[in-house]
Amino acid sequence: MGFTRATGKHRRPSRLTRTTAQVAGVAAITTTGVVGGLAAPALAADTAIAPHDGLTQAVAIGDSLAEKIDAQATAQQKAAAQAKAEAEAKKKAEEAKRKAEAEAKKRAAEKAEKEREAKERAAREAERKRLNSFVSPISGSYVSTAYQAGSGLWSSGSHTGIDFHASSGTSVHAVGRGTVVEAGWGGAYGNNVVIKMNDGTYTQYGHMSSIGVSVGQDVTPGQQIGLSGATGNVTGPHLHFEARTGADYGSDIDPVAYLRQHGVNV
Repeated sequence: MGFTRATGKHRRPSRLTRTTAQVAGVAAITTTGVVGGLAAPALAADTAIAPHDGLTQAVAIGDSLAEKIDAQATAQQKAAAQAKAEAEAKKKAEEAKRKAEAEAKKRAAEKAEKEREAKERAAREAERKRLNSFVSPISGSYVSTAYQAGSGLWSSGSHTGIDFHASSGTSVHAVGRGTVVEAGWGGAYGNNVVIKMNDGTYTQYGHMSSIGVSVGQDVTPGQQIGLSGATGNVTGPHLHFEARTGADYGSDIDPVAYLRQHGVNV
């Protein structure tokens, strides 16, 4: 058709060329409303073309439409780019939030683990101290008969231990950690328990009304081993307590000094 020309490989068609191509074949609108055909021979001529009102109007409409389309495309591209940027920013923000939450959770877990370990260490240390501690064989009692007190009541002529004031049925405790080596009838001692302590010494508990442990059993400080009573050679209910260097009778040592050496004041 007329007005068309080669644009070249890298040359964009002029606005007139693009617009003319868009309206090619469309009838030019005359001022009287009559459609006039465009004569191909006239358009093919290289000579100047006289302005035509209908063609000018079509070119103007085409230019306006092309500009609107270009503007719309540009706006859509900008909107798409902005949406993409916003999506990427949102994704990065969410990822940063997830990382922060994961890090906070990790720190909280590590803190909880450290606190748990600290509590366990404290509990172990407390238990270790408890197991290495000593207590009185009768809680809240007092010594009613001293060590080595003289009397014809004892075959040796003197008291080989100390007596704790206690009514029948009072709880008797192991003074420290050890292993029961004797539990049963002990002659003049009545129902008695002998414990080999962890430090190699021995403790004896006599005249009990009942025994709650057996030979070979490990005991801990404060553990109940029986109930006080008045069995054996006694004049009334009480607890006879001895401290010894060996398991046999006659190896007794001062029970008060023994208990005080281990932190128990009597």
